[in-house]
Amino acid sequence: MSDTIPQRAGPNAPLSPHLQVWRFTATMAASITQRIAGFGNAIGLLLFTAWVASAAMSDAAFAVVSGFLASPFGLFLLFGFTVAFSFHLLNGVRYLFWDAGRGFDKAFASKTAWAAYIGSVALTVLIFFVGFSVYGGA
Repeated sequence: MSDTIPQRAGPNAPLSPHLQVWRFTATMAASITQRIAGFGNAIGLLLFTAWVASAAMSDAAFAVVSGFLASPFGLFLLFGFTVAFSFHLLNGVRYLFWDAGRGFDKAFASKTAWAAYIGSVALTVLIFFVGFSVYGGA
């Protein structure tokens, strides 16, 4: 059994890089944020499922869930879900370009990472602005 386990070549063998070796960049932050946004989307979809299920149950259940989502804490959760969804969408488009072999230049990758952050906030503000303009707020 010990014959199948690879052994280190010696004390001078290269070690795997770790966070102390790497300089923190926008692309690293975007990668980490992509995973956090995915988790936020899962939580947000649970809220959305509760809202849809309450509409199927009864008018009273729908009023309770809608009232919660219209509260300040509910709006905070919806805002966070919208930011997470927007970032995940925009950064996912960035990854699609990478899958096509485009956008790997360091400067361009950094610019697109910042664009995903700025675009997600702008898209969220636009969504909430239109929502409150059309529906008049909570």
